[in-house]
Amino acid sequence: MENKVYTLPSGLKVAFKKTSSSVAYCALCIKAGTANEPEGKHGLAHLTEHMIFRGCEKRSAQSINDRLEKLGGDMNAYTAKEETVVYCTVLKEDIAKAIDLSFEIVFTSLFDEEELEKEKNVVADEINMCLDNPSDFIFEDYEKLLFKGHPLSRTILGTAASLKQITAADIRSYVRERYVPSNMSFVVVGDLEEAAVVTMVEKLQDKYSDYFKGQKQPAPIAAEPAEHLFNVDKARKFHQANCILGSKSYPWSSPNRITLALLTNILGGPASNSRLNSVLREKKALVYHIDASYVRYSVAGVSLVYFGCDKSNVDTCISLVLKELKKIREIPLSDAALKAAKKQMLAQNAIASEYGEAQALSIGRSILRSGEYPSPELFRSKLLGVTQEQLQSVAQDVFAEDKISRLIYR
Repeated sequence: MENKVYTLPSGLKVAFKKTSSSVAYCALCIKAGTANEPEGKHGLAHLTEHMIFRGCEKRSAQSINDRLEKLGGDMNAYTAKEETVVYCTVLKEDIAKAIDLSFEIVFTSLFDEEELEKEKNVVADEINMCLDNPSDFIFEDYEKLLFKGHPLSRTILGTAASLKQITAADIRSYVRERYVPSNMSFVVVGDLEEAAVVTMVEKLQDKYSDYFKGQKQPAPIAAEPAEHLFNVDKARKFHQANCILGSKSYPWSSPNRITLALLTNILGGPASNSRLNSVLREKKALVYHIDASYVRYSVAGVSLVYFGCDKSNVDTCISLVLKELKKIREIPLSDAALKAAKKQMLAQNAIASEYGEAQALSIGRSILRSGEYPSPELFRSKLLGVTQEQLQSVAQDVFAEDKISRLIYR
């Protein structure tokens, strides 16, 4: 069973999820990320996200900030490789104001030159802060190497040099191309009536229709990136070493995605009984934090194991990680272990789905990429259908020893 998605005349896709909470959430998701930037304008998508809060036709930056905060609500945004998302949290009686403000800043921002120069300084500080935090930057650095030459290799923040090249005209051009209703999804989660929410969004679509007349559906990003293998060890002046081992894996649409998500959870999910945490932290006390992750893009995925440790323990930790990957490739899970792993993941997802903001963001991204979002029942059915043979086959494919690339900061 699929949940209903409404496609409005402009092409905007709208979804609604009913809850019993007094708090409501909305998310406007735009297929406008780092991978969609023009060549030589790295950081443009993220800078655009900052600038939509810096003033629009009828509101100053201060007025935008005050609009929901005076109601006790919150508005925020983020930029990723393939999307920009504006999202709000308010009391359910204020959801109309949140929806209206989301559309207003996205469709009527001014992108003033003076404000742009100020915001470049803010983003430059953000870049420097990221460089001071290797546990964040190493992930972007890894994908830069893994997807070399492909739009997915670009860092989200850009660089100090690339920011200087971006003008207000560049931003306006990018917005005209990418901020198109047919390139967006909109989600509301709350104790509201579905028909009333859809009508509300339809009226806003009409209100702002002049701003997107004549716009066309933009082209998707480039085809699947080539596979790049590497073993890079960088000297860094930090007390702790930071390490990633991983490989290119399955895209968003892959039939293997749920199997790989389960495998990732078994290896290094949030529970302290994950295999890698049990060995490297609980048993050996070599790391404070270790996890496995699986990030899905439209044309490829990334499967990673990340840990931080004392520099003297790097080689030992890598050896232990490789040993665990070999085990999961070669030794099938028992029926009892597979059943327990599925139950754990179902429970984790159910608990996460209690958070309305997380639901809104997840639904919005899913619709943006596939035009639909699966019901919890469908996800449960697919997860319970994963077999030992499928799990082992995916492990042998994604975590084959000759496919693993390494990036080490020490």
